[in-house]
Amino acid sequence: MRPTHRRLAATAAGLVLLPVSLVGCGIGGGDEQEAAKPERAPAEEAATRSRERVQAYLDAMTAKDVAAGRSQLCALLQEGFDLSATGPNGDFADHFEVPGATIDAVEPGPRGQEVSVSVTVAAGKRTITRPLVFTVTRDGGDWCIAGEAPGDASAPAGPPPPAGAPAPGDGAPGGAPSPPAS
Repeated sequence: MRPTHRRLAATAAGLVLLPVSLVGCGIGGGDEQEAAKPERAPAEEAATRSRERVQAYLDAMTAKDVAAGRSQLCALLQEGFDLSATGPNGDFADHFEVPGATIDAVEPGPRGQEVSVSVTVAAGKRTITRPLVFTVTRDGGDWCIAGEAPGDASAPAGPPPPAGAPAPGDGAPGGAPSPPAS
């Protein structure tokens, strides 16, 4: 073979192999699967986990499942939860029902993520909706509810409860006073 033919054959072989080598390096190959998506951003992760924790607590409150509600709390709050949660002003008290609870917003706050919710409480024939704010923080490797407080009073709410009626959200989750800030 003459040198000119060898050069032409080598160039042709190189042009045939070039697309194959580029696909093997990850360049081109539009039909290939997309690369794995990177992990969520920390802020997005915090908002998602906070929403999940509070939704699980609201579901437990609606179902009157004290154990499920307790499991959403940080370890520091779990000890006295059952007594306060089922007491007269507790979130899980027997004398009222929770026909509805919705998450309105999740925002970063000074002690963790602040999850604003609207809780509808029915006691007898009276029904009221109250705003609450849950504080969700990271405790070790997991997210947990660290506090519960009355929400923004300027937010639309139902009429005030009758004298002696429960008002969910009086302190820590379950109705206990919040622990002191550390």
